[in-house]
Amino acid sequence: MTHARTLWEEGREPGRQVVALGVAAALTVVVVDLLLGGHISFFFDLCFVALCVALALTVRPSDFFTVGVLPPLLMIGVFVLVGISRPAVIGHPEDGAVQAVITGLSEHSLALVSGYVLCLATLYVRQRVMRNGRGLLHHDA
Repeated sequence: MTHARTLWEEGREPGRQVVALGVAAALTVVVVDLLLGGHISFFFDLCFVALCVALALTVRPSDFFTVGVLPPLLMIGVFVLVGISRPAVIGHPEDGAVQAVITGLSEHSLALVSGYVLCLATLYVRQRVMRNGRGLLHHDA
């Protein structure tokens, strides 16, 4: 007897595609945030955390490692691009690119840690569901 796949079993996208999606989505959020307020705000933080969970739900099980290391690399990559092009957006007006990236990471560290922890927790639950079948969430009597 087959069962309908749960949310935890749905992800089937290759790691490379999920990384590309994550980069595109994060950069889109940056652009929207800059258009709305002129700086990287709490809006970016909320979207980043949601994106980390979404990417963990989207990736296929064989590429869990790729998404498991993605959140810090994604935020650093986005902030490096922003820091090179417009350092005052994530740092202080007088900051250079490197200092702006460091300032941006420190100011958005809660989003980074939250997104990373939720990503890893999601991957852990998905791994447990895959290993144990549906027994983790449902007890078929």
